[in-house]
Amino acid sequence: MHTKFRALSLSHKTAPVQIRELISLDEESIHRILLKLKEFFSLGDALILSTCNRTEVYYSHELDLSTEIIKLIGLEKGLSDVINYLEYFEVFNKDRQAISHLFRVAIGLEAQVVGDIQISNQVKRAYQTAADLDMAGPFLHRLMHTIFFTNKRIVQETAFRDGAASLSYATIELIDSLTSNIYQPRVLLIGVGEIGEDVAKNMVHLPEAKVKITNRTQSKAEDIAGPMGFEVVPFEDCRQAMKEADVIICSIMRNEPFITKELVQQFDIQSYKLLVDLSVPRSIETSVEDVPGVVLYNVDNIRSKASEALEKRLAAIPKVEDIIDESIEEFYSWKKEMMVSPTINKLKQSLEQIRQEELARFLKKADQKEFDLIDKITKSMMQKILKVPVVQLRAACKRDEAEEMIEIISDIFDLEKVKIEK
Repeated sequence: MHTKFRALSLSHKTAPVQIRELISLDEESIHRILLKLKEFFSLGDALILSTCNRTEVYYSHELDLSTEIIKLIGLEKGLSDVINYLEYFEVFNKDRQAISHLFRVAIGLEAQVVGDIQISNQVKRAYQTAADLDMAGPFLHRLMHTIFFTNKRIVQETAFRDGAASLSYATIELIDSLTSNIYQPRVLLIGVGEIGEDVAKNMVHLPEAKVKITNRTQSKAEDIAGPMGFEVVPFEDCRQAMKEADVIICSIMRNEPFITKELVQQFDIQSYKLLVDLSVPRSIETSVEDVPGVVLYNVDNIRSKASEALEKRLAAIPKVEDIIDESIEEFYSWKKEMMVSPTINKLKQSLEQIRQEELARFLKKADQKEFDLIDKITKSMMQKILKVPVVQLRAACKRDEAEEMIEIISDIFDLEKVKIEK
């Protein structure tokens, strides 16, 4: 049975935030699931990507393991009814579909904000995790490096990454539009993880805002706030800072909501207070909107305005897709060569073994000159004999009939008994 590259994906396109936050995986969970996949299914190629917008598993196997993998996720997350969430997963069981999807995700075509640079870094980290756990074989290594090279081409040859249009920048654009009538809006950023840090860096686009940052690890908040001239608030003083802020951006990892309706009701809201929840799982209770003057946005309903940068990115998509198609074709050429090369090597070794045996049998009394001549002739003959099956194998690859041709040649030359020398 032929090994295929496969994928299953739960994303902002297939599932609402309340489902995504149930399925989302932290780094330790990813490690445990990868090791279970290795132990239970002997996977050599597997990669797990989990962000605020998607949880995806990519793997190579003869069988569709999507149901088993979802059950493993459910076991890890303590979800006894995880099978009920199958409908939210998109399954890619064809090589080209799965490969194309990974390209599109890694490049940013599938991002909530098209071209988001964060996803490229997240994919790199997911690949590094797989490599660290010895879950990346030659196929996945080659595929990922092809994707990284494609990413560089897109940066160099298109406007797809021009300007700032990430989810973080979309948040800044939202704040800018909703605080346009406030003089020096007071902004509090809670949590400086990956997204929080990116939001902080994009605050340069809010030059009038008075920004405060708080984080459980104060030293990290100080490292980020210092170069930007932002004030750092000790985490234990966070509640008072929330009361004073016009805008609260929350980007922290918690199993329970950090900002509750009960807490917000204690705030003295003069006009309105904007709350932005960038956490998955969500860290702000949705019921806070029941409090007069509170406006709440989460990762699902933040939308970037039609900025010039975003328009350029959208216009660049056809060129980006052409580059991706070229890269996939190049990768497939390598993949096909990889598929038939063991058979070609076995055939070469089988014929060489026969040649050596016959030379030893008939040239025992030959002098060196005679031996060299016959050795040269038989080598040439072997190359000509090899030429036809090798050409046929490569032609079969192009017709996607390599498996059948490999089987025929293996049977004719009895290659199953031949071990490839290392």
